[in-house]
Amino acid sequence: MTAPARLLGEVRRARILAWLREEGSARVRALADAFDVSEVTVRQDLEKLEADGHIVREHGGAFLKSVTQQVRALALQHHENMDEKRRIGRAAAALVSDGETIILDSGSTTTEVAAGLGGRRDMTVITNALNIALMLGAEPGFDVHMPGGHFKAPTLSLSGDRSAAYFEGLFAKKLFLATAAIDVDAGLTYPALSDIAVKRAMIEAADHVYLVADASKIGLRSFTALGGLDLVGTLITDDRIGDADRAAIEGAGVEVVVA
Repeated sequence: MTAPARLLGEVRRARILAWLREEGSARVRALADAFDVSEVTVRQDLEKLEADGHIVREHGGAFLKSVTQQVRALALQHHENMDEKRRIGRAAAALVSDGETIILDSGSTTTEVAAGLGGRRDMTVITNALNIALMLGAEPGFDVHMPGGHFKAPTLSLSGDRSAAYFEGLFAKKLFLATAAIDVDAGLTYPALSDIAVKRAMIEAADHVYLVADASKIGLRSFTALGGLDLVGTLITDDRIGDADRAAIEGAGVEVVVA
């Protein structure tokens, strides 16, 4: 009878770690409310995560152990599936023409999109990602804009209500959107709450939404939902996508581009 409870604890700790990798830090009370468990349970989870070397506990909460080094190096947390992300980035960048106004979401895959944009002319780029702004801001022919808001160290991004408000009244030809997980029924889901308003505002400001996500994210569900697949016009992914998943996503009305 102990195995299901142990498995539940492992799943919860994995989601708490995903939350911290997204937000950088969290308070015990906020995690207890979010995961509907006691503060004692959260403290036990944080003790285990600290013992495994992932986080550092502090009074009333915890923070990601690697965050200081990441920010100093302008490095992102997620390094998995980088070959696939580079292919996706190149395929997405090939869809961008000179003179367009585009929005680039923060994330490792959208960073690869930015890396593929070199040589474009008369481009206007709006991004909430500090690393992308620094990458493209020095490029001739690029006019880069950023919102204000709360700085999230692990994702090198600006977030929160002020960031979302910045996009009101803006219009972009294309948005390249990141996600943590894709599921036909659950839609697009993310490890934490703070980016949801920003992503919705980006979607509202864009004529066409390109979701850039490697195939490992398909069929997964994370903590909080942005919305259904109807928010997306095109999914750009890699060749590991299964036939059934591709058919289901296309059946939901989303074009699938395989890089």
